[in-house]
Amino acid sequence: MEKWKVFVMVMMVSLFTFTVGGEEDGVTYDGRSLLIHGQRKLLFSGSIHYPRSTPKMWPDLIGKAKEGGLDVIQTYVFWNLHEPQPGQYDFSGRYDLVRFIKEIQAQGLYVCLRIGPFIESEWTYGGFPFWLHDVPGIVYRTDNEPFKFYMQNFTTKIVNMMKAEGLYASQGGPIILSQIENEYQNVERSFGVGGPQYVQWAAKMALSLDTGVPWVMCKQTDAPHPVINTCNGMRCGETFPGPNSPNKPKLWTEDWTSFYQVYGGLPYIRSAQDIAFHVTLFIARNGSYVNYYMYHGGTNFGRTASAYVITAYYDQAPLDEYGLLRQPKWGHLRELHAAIKSCSSTLLQGVQSNFSLGKLQEGYVFEEENEGCVAFLINNDGVNNTNVQFRNKTFELLPKSISILPDCQNVTFNTANVNTTSNTRIYFNRQNFSSIDDWEKFEDVIPNFDDTTLRSNTLLEQMNTTKDKSDYLWYTTRFEYNLSCSEPTFVVESRAHVAHAFVNTTYIGGAHGNHDVNSFKLELPVTVQLQ
Repeated sequence: MEKWKVFVMVMMVSLFTFTVGGEEDGVTYDGRSLLIHGQRKLLFSGSIHYPRSTPKMWPDLIGKAKEGGLDVIQTYVFWNLHEPQPGQYDFSGRYDLVRFIKEIQAQGLYVCLRIGPFIESEWTYGGFPFWLHDVPGIVYRTDNEPFKFYMQNFTTKIVNMMKAEGLYASQGGPIILSQIENEYQNVERSFGVGGPQYVQWAAKMALSLDTGVPWVMCKQTDAPHPVINTCNGMRCGETFPGPNSPNKPKLWTEDWTSFYQVYGGLPYIRSAQDIAFHVTLFIARNGSYVNYYMYHGGTNFGRTASAYVITAYYDQAPLDEYGLLRQPKWGHLRELHAAIKSCSSTLLQGVQSNFSLGKLQEGYVFEEENEGCVAFLINNDGVNNTNVQFRNKTFELLPKSISILPDCQNVTFNTANVNTTSNTRIYFNRQNFSSIDDWEKFEDVIPNFDDTTLRSNTLLEQMNTTKDKSDYLWYTTRFEYNLSCSEPTFVVESRAHVAHAFVNTTYIGGAHGNHDVNSFKLELPVTVQLQ
């Protein structure tokens, strides 16, 4: 009787299908998964950001992602790169979004396009162009007319560009999903009534662009219908309560394969086993789309990284900063993808049941009426091997692991059993700098007080002053030395990131904050040379 109740619930969900185009030429969804050209899809995706690598790298990165068992490449769109000044656009070189997407298409993969246009991504200003800062009356990411005007302009620009190139799946292209905004619920309450109003507006605006593919909002439980709310994090199989409607599929837009690294911090090492466990758990609990953030992090070139984030971005991803395989992470996930895809039809069409196998053990089974059967046997005990009984057979489960049985009889993959050999990245010299002539030195001009024009009795708001032309703002002052002070001290209380001090053009020292506490006090003894 219990099995019949589950069957009825699943069948009712499948009756409700959201359609954004003709079923045969677009992307739709129901309560189980995305449907591409009318076919249910269980998809593995990986984030690769086009400006964090070079065009020459793109084919190899995408090829390795495909070989690793991915179906989709997910990328943000970087507003401040593409519109450095209002109405002036740049899509050249590393910024050539169309070329990047066409390379993905050429290799037979799909695209999830996260337009944002606020993206966070440990990227300078979260992707906003600095000139927004000077728009009169603007308040970012709320029900504010100046902000909405420019946000809609850019979003429309990107959508129209994709349409003109025929890149949406509804046109025969590779783009199957688009994202509007980004983890907005983290800040929504701070905007009062303007927050929910902005969510409604952003969803309505995006839908009005008629892309022919679904829109998603990540970490947004109040995402308006038909926008799909999705999960970001490391353990969405445990933490995600599911979409806000039974008629929406369970999607994971950011499975963090590591964590971004900041200056002074050690790299965060997330094991291949831990990633595989939580991906498999998400699939066992009816997930149908998993995106690895990042699959290849790449490089934060120039001044593109946000505060204290280092140049190397997600170097511990399955493809490291240089696009090299990081083993065993890449290979172990490849085996996982193959195991799950071998039984994806039953996972998408079968009826799910869940049952206990012990105090810390459980199982999930997907069964079709006349044929397929898939089982996931889960051991949540992180210390001990455990024997469990399932369908008159004994299975030994490794600590904190999930065994996949594509036929409900034989284990083809266990998340804790790594067969891929680890590798080590080896460095070697390509060029030795043996002469001082091989180096170039950049010298910033130390200003002279008499040459300055801007006067202030307090520290200035840095971005208003520099207009993002530089990360540095010089302060210079002149004072009369008091002979009665035998040990003068220079003191600055700062909320900037770094401060360096000079006396009579001689460097006397510096100080800096860190990623978590950016305020600091610069306090240095001063040796005065009388002139």
